Amino acid sequence: MPATTLADAFTESRRYFNRELSWLEFNGRVLEEALDIRNPLLERLKYLAIVSANFDEFFMVRVAALKEQVRLDNQGDDPGGLLPDQICALVSTRAHQLTALQYECFSGDILPALAAAGLHVVRPAEWDSRMLHHLEGYFISQIAPLLTPLAVSNEDDVDFPSTGNLRIHGAFLMYPLESDVRSLQKPRPDGFQPGERLAVVQMPPNLGRFVSIPRNESKRLSLALLDDVILTFGHLLFTGWRVRERCLFKVARDADISVDELRDDDFVEAMQEVLATRHNASPVRMTISGESDRLVHILAYALELAEADVYRLPGPIDLRSFMELVSMKGFEQLRFSGRDPVRLFASSEENSIWMELRKRDILVHLPYESFGPVNDFFDSAARDPAVLAIKTTLYRTAGDSPVVKALTRAARAGKQVTVVVELKARFDEERNIAWATRLEQAGAIVVYGAAHLKVHAKAALVVRREEDGLIHRYCHVSTGNYNEKTARLYGDIGLLTANPLLCADIGAFFNIVSGLSQAVDLKTVTMAPFELKHSLLTMIEREAGRSTPDAPGMIAAKLNALCDREVIEALYKASTAGVRVLLNVRGVCQLVPGVPGQSENIRVVSIIGRYLEHARIYYFRNGGADELYLASADWMPRNLVRRIELMVPVLAAEQRDRVYDILMAFFMDNTQARELDSRGAWRRLPVPAGVSPYCAQETFAKAARSRFELLQSQSIVSDLQVRRQQP
Repeated sequence: MPATTLADAFTESRRYFNRELSWLEFNGRVLEEALDIRNPLLERLKYLAIVSANFDEFFMVRVAALKEQVRLDNQGDDPGGLLPDQICALVSTRAHQLTALQYECFSGDILPALAAAGLHVVRPAEWDSRMLHHLEGYFISQIAPLLTPLAVSNEDDVDFPSTGNLRIHGAFLMYPLESDVRSLQKPRPDGFQPGERLAVVQMPPNLGRFVSIPRNESKRLSLALLDDVILTFGHLLFTGWRVRERCLFKVARDADISVDELRDDDFVEAMQEVLATRHNASPVRMTISGESDRLVHILAYALELAEADVYRLPGPIDLRSFMELVSMKGFEQLRFSGRDPVRLFASSEENSIWMELRKRDILVHLPYESFGPVNDFFDSAARDPAVLAIKTTLYRTAGDSPVVKALTRAARAGKQVTVVVELKARFDEERNIAWATRLEQAGAIVVYGAAHLKVHAKAALVVRREEDGLIHRYCHVSTGNYNEKTARLYGDIGLLTANPLLCADIGAFFNIVSGLSQAVDLKTVTMAPFELKHSLLTMIEREAGRSTPDAPGMIAAKLNALCDREVIEALYKASTAGVRVLLNVRGVCQLVPGVPGQSENIRVVSIIGRYLEHARIYYFRNGGADELYLASADWMPRNLVRRIELMVPVLAAEQRDRVYDILMAFFMDNTQARELDSRGAWRRLPVPAGVSPYCAQETFAKAARSRFELLQSQSIVSDLQVRRQQP
């Protein structure tokens, strides 16, 4: 019998958890960090903002797809037998619960605590006469000229105006001053009464979210919300009308829209059409603040949203923009203590990055170590006259990317630059189109991904003619993107190497992606969608076959998501064969651990901490001949069969030891780790009596600092030795 409650959904199938409900529990773990009073105040606010951003993307993509299945009467493919409409109902129930907790924390805890700490976000109920006078003047002089009210007629044949996607709007229900409008004897289905009009006003996206209020004798920093100011004084826009009711709302629309990949003649134009469509796609969810039941009804009716799709918020809409406060200067005591990434290698004339890579591989553990060596890799390649060619993938980059700037300089200098730009990187399409255009104009060869496959692999290759006249190759592979901004926030691992086998395989990878060759047998690197899934299943099966009671096998993996059922089934078989399976899964996990006869040897933990865990690491004991890999792929169908991904072995002994230690640290964590049980509950791990607290992320930061200090001491000793040898 299908599940009817959230708890039922987690226990109905003892084999797989539902993907959407598992994701909601991930967002619940993020929310727990906001609720944790041990975290600094502004960091807690950051987690609340992340919860809102996560929900927006979840509804635009996952819930939109579910709603489309409901519309098409598609039965779906839920492992527990849930129908799409049942999943939608369960998602709505849990999402409303989490949203209520989020706003209870925000309004009841965070805002009062910030005010007490000297950062006062003043809501309209707290505005005194001085504030009202200042904000009204600010509205008239600085805000009103930017606003464009859109009138909505109550005629049946008039369409509701487009409100775009994720844009905050004010809604004003009005009637003429000379009119005497009273309640209808028979209410209209759309909620309007005779003579009424509705106007919607979009919040200017370029003004910021907060308006500064001049300090008074309290000397506190006081801020008003831009949307509160517009909502309070918006009636001044409507001469001759009286505003009866008002509210703020935001609409999330379907972003699960595919590009027509058959249009190879103008793929960029096809992507631009998708972006335009996204702003006017079907509404999926509306968040709304205010006390007007009638406006809720009018807007939901106009947008064709059910009651479950409307989220009435007891506070400001869109907490994402409160990130402005998180980074505001002057409140360092309300954040995590400062921690700059250490730089363990910097190229120089005496020791170029090419000279260093010929001596050793360089492992970069972000964000504890600096992204600098990666920037050096691209910058040196652009400037070095001996470099003949550069090839790289770009999936998500920063707005002012040094990597793209280096590639542009290299192309203008006459080097052969090939860039595989993934235009289908959701929500980064516009930026990637802009980068692709800029690179093409500089003379680079731009490849727009591959038909029907996202290029999600992260790799770069430099071809250089050395002093001996021979051609040598250098490469960089990573679990994360070429984005120096997220490199300070995401936990990722990158490897710079001159290993000939790895470099040859990365060269072959670029030829495959650009269409110059068919898939070939790669010697060290494994590529999706061709061999990666088959290789994973083979290695899991091999581990089970070699496992004995005296020498049990072991598999350990760090992932962002685990959803592929064939992989899950292979792990179940390995578990029953006695293989110890350790899984660190940040987000969605459909595998059910701890079930006797199925998964009693599988442990699943999740780390939600100061940094977003993003690295993918795979380990197989292999009868003592350990294998360790870095990868761009999670264990999901989309990564293994619908994307171009790379799995790269860590071959150098020193780097292997480091990556292995990093992987195992996640299973030793007893401060930020939660463990998944067979009922789908994630529980914080208690610190046993007599055991010291252990935080993986703090351990990584200390280890990076120790390596930096050791390098400094070695450099000082080396410098002194050189000086002593000088006459």
